[in-house]
Amino acid sequence: MENMNLNKHISGQFNAELENVRNQVLVMGGLVEQQMNDAIDAVHDQDKDVAKRVVERDRKVNSLEVSIDEECTRIIAKRQPAASDLRLVIAIIKTIADLERIGDEAKQVAHMVIDNANKTQPPLVSVEHMGRNVVKMLHESLDAFARMDVEAAVKIHASDAKVNREYESVVRELMTFMMEDPRSIPHVLKVLWAARAMERVGDRCKNICEYIIYFVKGKDVRHIDSEEMESLINK
Repeated sequence: MENMNLNKHISGQFNAELENVRNQVLVMGGLVEQQMNDAIDAVHDQDKDVAKRVVERDRKVNSLEVSIDEECTRIIAKRQPAASDLRLVIAIIKTIADLERIGDEAKQVAHMVIDNANKTQPPLVSVEHMGRNVVKMLHESLDAFARMDVEAAVKIHASDAKVNREYESVVRELMTFMMEDPRSIPHVLKVLWAARAMERVGDRCKNICEYIIYFVKGKDVRHIDSEEMESLINK
């Protein structure tokens, strides 16, 4: 806990509770990252079995969110944390909500693979490439959360612009494919929804970075651009 600049408390049990709930977030984050990795692998290999496993494991992600949320509620009720401790608990509650939604996006990608199996669909190289970049962004966000690294959080937050540009490029590519082969529209639409799910993962990673900044700096940086954010945290 010291490497996160958290307060030490007279109650060693309180320290243990904060450390435990933080570790649970990292466990949940690891599972969600694996879900995204597997979903992108399923896209690459068109592997229905891997995609089905992603769908099935989503229940575990949901269960972790519920258990961590309950533990945070218990800490608030029992310990009545203040200052940085309260910010940490709030940041954790918000982070697990975004991680659960990232799990949902991984499931959406997996459903596309299952539904489009053995059907004509567009080349998926661009979609897969965007997915790999999103997984990298997720990994870096979780690493920044583990270290509560503000500088890394700001950098990752700004990288979402690249994901957005890739998504726009993928949309244009898929629209062109549908115009050239109207029979493919139902299947290509599912690919488009999967690409949209990947783009939303980038947005969720941005949110996690904002929670890191909120915890460390005590500043709410939602709804401001990257330049403003850098200016705020450097004051």
